[in-house]
Amino acid sequence: MNCTFCQTPLQNRVDDHYYVCSICGAYVKDEAFYFTPEQEKARYEAHQNDVDDVKYQNFTSQITNSVLEQFDTTHLGLDYGCGKGPVISRILREKGYQVILYDPYFYQNNDYLNHQYDYIFSCEVFEHFYHPRQEIDKLVKLLKPNGSLLVLTHLYDSSFDFKNWYYRRDQTHVFIYTAKTIHCIARDFMLSVEKQTDRLIIFKKLPAKQA
Repeated sequence: MNCTFCQTPLQNRVDDHYYVCSICGAYVKDEAFYFTPEQEKARYEAHQNDVDDVKYQNFTSQITNSVLEQFDTTHLGLDYGCGKGPVISRILREKGYQVILYDPYFYQNNDYLNHQYDYIFSCEVFEHFYHPRQEIDKLVKLLKPNGSLLVLTHLYDSSFDFKNWYYRRDQTHVFIYTAKTIHCIARDFMLSVEKQTDRLIIFKKLPAKQA
């Protein structure tokens, strides 16, 4: 099996289910343990993502607040992988923001491909990508120059016991990022990293003349 981001042959197993890529540093799940689409959808339908739940609103607030700080109601955004409870979009729309929703299971409207966006956000989505390079390439192409890609995921670092880490135990997580992976994404797609914490990464698309 090759790394699903950089196509490097995966040789270093960290446990029965995951490899670590020697080039991009990602932790890649063995495809033998991938869910079927039916299993995956059933798992997502079981999520209790109530848009009126204050705890859920607080959990997603890093993205919500970043959008509110950087953009206004004249800008167009995309909630990519919004799930069945698109809490961020609900809050933004209530404030007059223009946000298009897309989710492969719950908002299957491919019209989102016909727009260019000032910002795109994905909350707890990137770790579910079976084909992260293709997904990221698509999103970057949908961004306007100087547009932002806001990603909420949990980066792995060596201070965690990977085998017992909660993020690794989620069976729908197939691609786990590290700081090294973020660097590789920025390099490969001509992005700058405007912010990076253990949970929130904000990329900016460089204008063509800087690429």
